[in-house]
Amino acid sequence: MDTDLYLVIGIVACVLAIPSLLSAFVEGRPPRGGAILVLIGGVLIIVALTNHARGYSFAEIPDVFFRVLGRYIH
Repeated sequence: MDTDLYLVIGIVACVLAIPSLLSAFVEGRPPRGGAILVLIGGVLIIVALTNHARGYSFAEIPDVFFRVLGRYIH
């Protein structure tokens, strides 16, 4: 797998964790599922940032998303 894919999967996992975390906090239960998703997403983002040769900037993130989507959809 390449670092672009790691970054995209990590960001998507962190975004998907938000509803789970909010639901757990509202219901007063421990946010186990959301915490696991944040942990997985965070590790994937860190791996992508450290293994990419020149790093990523915030302006590059939409381009990375479209590159990955184009590569796997096309």
